Amino acid sequence: MAAEPFLHLNHVNVVRGETPVLHDVNLTIHRGEHIALLGPNGCGKSTLLKTMTCELYPLAQPETEVRIFGRKRWDLTELKKQLGVVSAELPGRPFLQATGFDAILTGFFSSSTLWPNLTVTEEMRERAEKVLIQIDGARLRHKPVGEMSAGQVRRILIGRALAASAGTLLLDEPSNALDLAAQRELRNLMRELAQAGTTLVLITHNIADIIPEIERVLMMRDGRVIADGGKPELLTAERLGELFGTPVRLAESGGFYQAW
Repeated sequence: MAAEPFLHLNHVNVVRGETPVLHDVNLTIHRGEHIALLGPNGCGKSTLLKTMTCELYPLAQPETEVRIFGRKRWDLTELKKQLGVVSAELPGRPFLQATGFDAILTGFFSSSTLWPNLTVTEEMRERAEKVLIQIDGARLRHKPVGEMSAGQVRRILIGRALAASAGTLLLDEPSNALDLAAQRELRNLMRELAQAGTTLVLITHNIADIIPEIERVLMMRDGRVIADGGKPELLTAERLGELFGTPVRLAESGGFYQAW
């Protein structure tokens, strides 16, 4: 029996300003799945992510349906306890002054720092301690975020997203601005999280970010999902060339893919 869907989209169309961005998207993702959403810049990937997190809403049409964890409506504060979102962007400038441990704690409040009016409970501290171990971030506990490398910051951002979420991570172009060593560390961490049962939805244009544990790939172009299938079917030079509009050469090693 398939696991319960965490996301179900039916005939979803999204307009930003006066510009249609998503066109008739139909998509179901189950809990425990690891999935990559692949496409060129500007294809609508980030808009789809914002639709998943209820930051954007689809056009109200009779056939349109959006269900997240089985529910049609969410209080955003409650939804953030179910979905952790990781991107290359920091929550705000005050975040740079926070230590690694405090930065993880901010995930409980979706804040950029631990403002004086926020109450950190002992339960939150215990959860943050577990997350710090989970992301192998003990050495970053007392280090200010502003003094960390880009790879270390990404590790802390993943911990921040995990702290308050219930095991589902949306990763939006997570390897952007990372050097080769930091990319390798990031992918190793993603593998550990996937193997531990965390649901991963990876949004990327970088083929190398698709870890071996990700078995399902969606391809997007011009605001539409144009393909949905397994890696052997979709991660081919021909299919990638059609997606990105350029000749592609492809190599696979140990479950990882490289394209150039």
